Amino acid sequence: MRKEETIELKQAPASFSPAVTPVSATTVYTDSEGLHAGETTIPSQGEDLPAYLARPASFSGKLPIVLVVQEIFGVHEHIRDICRRLAKEGYLAIAPELYFRQGDPTQYSDIGELLDKLVSKVPDQQVLADLDHSAHWASLHGGDASKLAITGFCWGGRIAWLYAAHSPQLKAGVAWYGKLVGNKTLTNPTHPIDEAIDLTAPVLGLYGGQDSGIPLDTVESMRQAIRAANADAEIVVYPQAGHAFNADYRPSYDAEAAADGWQRMLAWFAKNGVK
Repeated sequence: MRKEETIELKQAPASFSPAVTPVSATTVYTDSEGLHAGETTIPSQGEDLPAYLARPASFSGKLPIVLVVQEIFGVHEHIRDICRRLAKEGYLAIAPELYFRQGDPTQYSDIGELLDKLVSKVPDQQVLADLDHSAHWASLHGGDASKLAITGFCWGGRIAWLYAAHSPQLKAGVAWYGKLVGNKTLTNPTHPIDEAIDLTAPVLGLYGGQDSGIPLDTVESMRQAIRAANADAEIVVYPQAGHAFNADYRPSYDAEAAADGWQRMLAWFAKNGVK
């Protein structure tokens, strides 16, 4: 085993988005023992992109890379914990702050206001470019560019689908309850259902059957688009789960669906050559 060059990382307090506090008693906390974890910055489009990094402290060769894409709440403690969980599995996990040019999600305590005043202002093309730069940076800091994966949650689940149609380097994607259809705008000109024909990497979609924000008819429409495109993608629906069923810090958490989805994600990565 070897220790990779040290990256200066800042440590942040374990804070959750004010839009979803108080946190649930089911909240999972993953320690950083044996990991190199903390906040860093990535050169991207002429600016310093804030990001959270977690990877094993010692390893041989290069590590498979997983881009972790935030929920609407930004890279708060739940997303950082996801990165640490992946690092414990042997991945270099990087979660860039994809809203940072438009604003700070921690300044919003109301979800509707957060969506209207910040999230809706973030262009997809900006996000995809920042993810490209994050993947490249990771490849220069212990990551293996030939073993690149992405996973995203809620807002990030939609982005995971889009990135799988954008990046020719991507080996696999896992989208957790990301919207599949929607109104087309200047910031969101296409949606996953429009990109099914252009998927260049296998994608696993994980959805809740009780998700009122992502109706099952839209999930079925995406399945049909995948079949029509002969795309390498699969969608799993957990009939009793709602939206954000992996968000252990929220009342929506479904432990059984979350655990099954996590194992399916790891298996999907392994099956498609990420690890």
